[in-house]
Amino acid sequence: MLFHRIFGDPLDRDFPGSRTAYFAMGCFWGAEKLFWQHDGVLSTAVGYMGGQLANPSYEQTCTGRTGHAETVRVVFDPSVVGYEELLRVFFENHDPTQGDRQGNDVGSQYRSALFTVDDEQAETAARMRATFQTSLSAAGYGSITTTIEAAGQFWLAEEFHQQYLDRVPGGYCPSHGTGVCL
Repeated sequence: MLFHRIFGDPLDRDFPGSRTAYFAMGCFWGAEKLFWQHDGVLSTAVGYMGGQLANPSYEQTCTGRTGHAETVRVVFDPSVVGYEELLRVFFENHDPTQGDRQGNDVGSQYRSALFTVDDEQAETAARMRATFQTSLSAAGYGSITTTIEAAGQFWLAEEFHQQYLDRVPGGYCPSHGTGVCL
């Protein structure tokens, strides 16, 4: 059983009344840290989503041939933080116009994607993406490449990757935000 290095709970713990969201925004190490630091977030885990291979490894995902994206699972208390606020964190902390890359990290595993658990999340994600596109366009950026897809199977990444930047505070995983805010 894996435990969260920050919260101390099992990674697969059930939180009654919570909601879950999935974010792919480049390297999952830095993305996970952004979310675990946010009020109302109860748990985070890194893994793989959006591909064809069952239970892929990091090495397999890094080939770009499995179709998976490095993804952060965020479990949150909706009475403290809403999905819209988490989307703001998502859009403001990476460059959603870069396609299959974030900075020096290149490949489909680093793509920008939102994996939604229901129609409400999908509609909110589409609305926020359109709003952020307006702000990005005004700042001279191109089109957002973030996909919005129904969440499929989330494959938990290896223990080594969970809360990596807590264990290795100086680890490489820079934010690639555009500086544009919602």
